[in-house]
Amino acid sequence: MPGRLPPRLIGACLALLLIPSDSRPQSAVLADAIPFKGFEGATAPFPSAERLSYDIEWRLIYAGSAHLSLEPKPGNRNWDSQLRIESGGLVSKLYRLEDTYNTGMENGFCTASTQLNAIEGKRHRATKVVYDRTRGRASYVERDLDKNSVIKTSEVDIPVCTMDAIAGLYKLRMDKLEPGQSIQAPMSDGKKSVYARVEAQAREQVKIKAGTFDTIRYEVFLFNGVLYPRKGDLFVWLTDDAHRLPVQIRARMNFPVGTISFELTKDEHP
Repeated sequence: MPGRLPPRLIGACLALLLIPSDSRPQSAVLADAIPFKGFEGATAPFPSAERLSYDIEWRLIYAGSAHLSLEPKPGNRNWDSQLRIESGGLVSKLYRLEDTYNTGMENGFCTASTQLNAIEGKRHRATKVVYDRTRGRASYVERDLDKNSVIKTSEVDIPVCTMDAIAGLYKLRMDKLEPGQSIQAPMSDGKKSVYARVEAQAREQVKIKAGTFDTIRYEVFLFNGVLYPRKGDLFVWLTDDAHRLPVQIRARMNFPVGTISFELTKDEHP
């Protein structure tokens, strides 16, 4: 891979997070129906509308930026999220990446649909996944927009409340998992459905450009053939407070990829 950023790597490494539903004992399994814990205002400021911005670092150089937004939809348990990732600096000269990933969520943070518009190198692809909770099926369609052709379609069985990576991040923020606890969670990308493990490992103080934060470090097991075949380790740092901001995300991949990090630069709450 020397001199070239691997296709879809940055996008894959941020489309990464999964979720425990509550702080149940170690190795508990997430039930199909996930209760939503409501809106407690000042005592629980998340969830609320927000915009988070990140710098992406690859092999110790600036690689691009990511912007993650959350907006309420009609009905106080429905949400829309958008993730935009754009390569930058030297990396953008080696490999252009402009990804826009939209997630629709209902009944709290159960994924209803996802849409990805991906410009990666010379490719322009669109991928749509519909999570049909009534049928218990997720349907996947990927199109080549340059050739106006369908590349791949598939369906997979899913539990009643299944989450994509982004909905998983929000649910993790909702339900505090204490260090020493772990949980299994239903995850799907439309092609594969799994129960993936997340562990709360330790409280750590994280120093980044945005400031110094008291956090809890989580390890999320999505790589190594769980949901994604690529080998690697994935860690997420959430602030140890009611906001539960994801201030740092780090994927340590095998050679020749190395480490990719996302560091929070700005959080806005309109």
